[in-house]
Amino acid sequence: MTDLTPWGDPIGARLPDWTAPPGPARAPLAGTDMRLDPLVAARDAHELFDAFAEDPDGRGWTYLPHGPFTERAPFAALLRGFEASSDPLFFTIRKTGDARAAGFASFLRITPAAGSIEVGFIHLSPRLQRSFAATEAMHMMAAHAFDLGYRRYEWKCDALNAPSRAAAARLGFSYEGTFRQATLVKGRNRDTAWFAMTDHDWPAIRDAHHAWLAPDNRAPDGPDGAPRPIRSLSAMTRGLLVPPV
Repeated sequence: MTDLTPWGDPIGARLPDWTAPPGPARAPLAGTDMRLDPLVAARDAHELFDAFAEDPDGRGWTYLPHGPFTERAPFAALLRGFEASSDPLFFTIRKTGDARAAGFASFLRITPAAGSIEVGFIHLSPRLQRSFAATEAMHMMAAHAFDLGYRRYEWKCDALNAPSRAAAARLGFSYEGTFRQATLVKGRNRDTAWFAMTDHDWPAIRDAHHAWLAPDNRAPDGPDGAPRPIRSLSAMTRGLLVPPV
């Protein structure tokens, strides 16, 4: 919706009832299949190093600004920096029933005055990838942001990172465009693809997440006996995506 000036020029609608939300707290978030704990380097470094070592060629670090790591000491030093940061604010992801850390993610570019917050710096171990726990972790972070009162929830990635782009769309983030030559990562050019969902988008996306995570969407015959989804989340969210303006 837009308003008009006395001269007929369109301007953004007023938001008289909106107030800036607080920043996300350094506190756990718990779901059915996973738990997000504020990252603590002394507790999590060895477990995360071992979890990421399950990806022996380090491919999961390709589009991240750090890594891969072959020694524990520099990895632990990185996590100490993560722990000390409030933006990005890092969380360690654990699957329910498995105390071992299996990945991390963060809230970043936290801008309460604009009602905008981003999820990023996501790195999942092979045992967490393509699991209900991984999707629930992303759902819980989005739900927390909107419950706090944020208007806009962002996802950004290297424009060449096809898995990240697919994950964003699957979760219900709409593609908004690509910033060419946005930055450099590991000495290489990075064009950055921007995705986002808004508080207006969220109720329908939330319902799709709930339907996908529900017990009746799980068949107990996936790899290693783990449950697999019956219905595709991408199919549930595809019609909710907003075309770029």
